[in-house]
Amino acid sequence: MKVDLSKYLEDWYKDDPAKNIYPGPVVTISRELGCPAKKLACLLAEELNKIKKSSAKEDQWRWISKEILSESAKHMNVDCDQIEHVFKYKNRNVLEDLLLAQSKEYYKSDLKIRTTIAKVIRGFANKGNAIIVGRGGVAITRDIPKSLHIMLEAPLEWRAVRTATKHNMSLEQARNYAQNIDKKRAQFRDFFQGKGNDYTRFDIKCNCMTLEIHEIAKIIIGAMRARELI
Repeated sequence: MKVDLSKYLEDWYKDDPAKNIYPGPVVTISRELGCPAKKLACLLAEELNKIKKSSAKEDQWRWISKEILSESAKHMNVDCDQIEHVFKYKNRNVLEDLLLAQSKEYYKSDLKIRTTIAKVIRGFANKGNAIIVGRGGVAITRDIPKSLHIMLEAPLEWRAVRTATKHNMSLEQARNYAQNIDKKRAQFRDFFQGKGNDYTRFDIKCNCMTLEIHEIAKIIIGAMRARELI
């Protein structure tokens, strides 16, 4: 089941008197498994904070990943481990769902969890100077004019070698694991944007096999200057 994200956010704005009329700037970074998104986000935040501009927001640039889980749990008044399965692209089994549903105070459906994730990510994006790593960020923030959307990719074999080393797997296991996670990440984005909808195409795709992270950071900053995001 996919959510009508545009209607959901429109209704949320109507109910939120503290909404930000001029959201952004925000950068989203999506990636295929094995590409160094978090390292890039960290470096990008450091480099952006070195750039000074009189019209820039006072807040420092920051990259956001694990904070999405903690803030989503906080919004729903539950522990992180009760919603973590969605962040790991897992579905509850029928028995687990039935047992949890007996406690209405703590039970949260996957639909509720995902729409809360959208609200949390949108909140970070609206505040601005945010680098969102993963979590369907491109679909959730695409309509913000002051936004830039990056996809990190690389040949499967290159990513499999990195994944095998990191997780102590065979190359064959790593290939299968990478393809499985890539598929689940795409499905996660589809939940927000709709399967087959190309409205949320990325602005820039970077090949992590041929580009170092400092080179990719420079490319992103160059694009941000061109788009007058900084």
